Amino acid sequence: MGRLIRNAVSMLLVMTVITGIAYPLVATGVAQVLFPHQANGSLIEKDGKPIGSELIGQNFDDPKYFWGRPSATTPQPYNGTASNGSNLGPANPSLHDQVQQRIDALRKADPGNTAPVPADLVTASGSGLDPEISPAAAQYQVARVARVRHLGVEQVQALVAKFTRGRQLGLLGEPRVNVLTLNLALDGMQHD
Repeated sequence: MGRLIRNAVSMLLVMTVITGIAYPLVATGVAQVLFPHQANGSLIEKDGKPIGSELIGQNFDDPKYFWGRPSATTPQPYNGTASNGSNLGPANPSLHDQVQQRIDALRKADPGNTAPVPADLVTASGSGLDPEISPAAAQYQVARVARVRHLGVEQVQALVAKFTRGRQLGLLGEPRVNVLTLNLALDGMQHD
C-alpha cells in the first residue's frame, strides 16, 4: 500500500512539472519566437505607448471617428473583465429600446444619412468586446467621417478598403474592418 501511494505521489509530481511548468514554458517560448506580436496581446502603439489591442474594441462616439460595434459589458464599455452578451431575446422591449437609442445616436451624428443602419452598429455581440465592424457598417459612416474631417469621401473610402480584411484562409468568417486601426490611420491623415 505504501509503495502504491509513493508511486501515485511521484507520478503527480512528475506530471505537475511536465504539464504545469515545462509545457507552459515551452509553449510561451515558441509563441514569443514565432508570433511575438500575438503572444504579447496584439498591442497597438502610438508614439511608443500602447493605446489598445487589435483584439478588444474601444468606445468611439465622436463623429470624426468610425464607431464600433456596441459593447454589452458593464459598468464600462469594452471591459475585458466583464465579457458577456446582453442575454436579451429578440422580443425583449429593453433590447428594442437599446437598439433604437443606438439608431437615434447614429442619425443624430449624421442627420442626412437615410440608409438602413447595419445591424452590427446597433447590436452587441456575444462577447461585447468586438474590435471590428463589417465593411457595410464602415461604408455607412464614410460620409459622416469625411464631412467632419474635411476629407474627400473617396479618400475615406480608400482608407476603409485598405483596412478591410477578408475571410481567414479565404473561407472562415466574414470580411471585417478593425475600428481602432482605421481610426488611427484617419488621425495620421490629418497630420500628413
